Amino acid sequence: MKRYTSKAALGILGAALVVPALTTAPAQAESAPVQTEVTEDYDVLVVGKTTGFRHSSIDEATTAIIALGDANGFSVDVWDPPTSPRNQGQPDRTLPSTPFTSASDLAKYETIVFVSTVDGTNSLNPATPTLLDEGELEAFQGYIRSGGGFAGVHAATDSMHTVPWYSELTGGGARFVSHPAQQTAVQVVEDGTHPSTEHLSGTWTRFDEWYNFNQSPRDAVRVLTNLDETTYNPGGNAMGSDHPLSWCHNFESARSWYTGGGHTEASYVDPVFLEHLLGGIAWSAGAVNGGGDCVTWNEVETTTADLLAEGAISSKAATQIGKQLDKARALAEAGSHDDAAEKLNAAAAQVRAHVNRGSDAHSLLLGKVQDLQVWQSELK
Repeated sequence: MKRYTSKAALGILGAALVVPALTTAPAQAESAPVQTEVTEDYDVLVVGKTTGFRHSSIDEATTAIIALGDANGFSVDVWDPPTSPRNQGQPDRTLPSTPFTSASDLAKYETIVFVSTVDGTNSLNPATPTLLDEGELEAFQGYIRSGGGFAGVHAATDSMHTVPWYSELTGGGARFVSHPAQQTAVQVVEDGTHPSTEHLSGTWTRFDEWYNFNQSPRDAVRVLTNLDETTYNPGGNAMGSDHPLSWCHNFESARSWYTGGGHTEASYVDPVFLEHLLGGIAWSAGAVNGGGDCVTWNEVETTTADLLAEGAISSKAATQIGKQLDKARALAEAGSHDDAAEKLNAAAAQVRAHVNRGSDAHSLLLGKVQDLQVWQSELK
């Protein structure tokens, strides 16, 4: 079983984000330019293909990502072919044929960005063709399991509803179900340690189309922003107080990031949203690190259980590590992040004491516990 092994957070230094010239400059939140530490140029694939409803903002999103790449050291290929007389894609930009031929072919890309890739499968009818056919999906799964990155924008959660693996990749099983009328709403920034949210203050107010999901992904992902339903009319499928809108997690061997924003064309000339988008793309590509790199409590608990089942660690080790993790998690959920970070020292000590030094299990568990500690120590 492959597991994503994150690196401890690095200082966020280096070249500043250069945002392309804007036709409008919505006043959303004060922000400093994104600072990235990019060790080398990298390659991004933008997927805009749709076989269901097509968002008019896909072209604007693609233009923005290309401009961000030009300014920030990554190249962009586009796959957005025509799929019907009414859905012409981006014929002047698209690759001539599918890039989803094999995992090794996709490996040229550090991350793949799905931009509102609606395919009409939200009826859950298994006879409806999915965005990727069987062979393309196999290639994509191989790419993810080999360490490729994924970033999803807006209706990336309204695609391949009949492929549970894809819903787990995009966000812990959460799928789009509905949205109210476009309106202004407030997101509460739960985690400002991530490269996609570190430029935001405690809240983020903007106009967009706000998605409701079939479930909260909170148990499986690190929630970055949560939608405050008291600040807008959420419609008949309101989720309540637990309404994540952007998140990240480590899935199989990949970094996965998602934002529910980006329905409107104006999103892609909003410098604050563009910083959010760039941070997600760069992080998913492994070009930047921050905030413990989206390691979650459940991830460490699951990893510990898997290692025990495989015989890689002893029952005593799993028990002692688990006790300290439970204490740290309780402190974190009570808002005592500094105390949680301190308690994670005890969890790390249990790894050092009870897991064979030099083993893969030792380095894997210790690294994840240390990333939890970085995350908690940086939360305000």
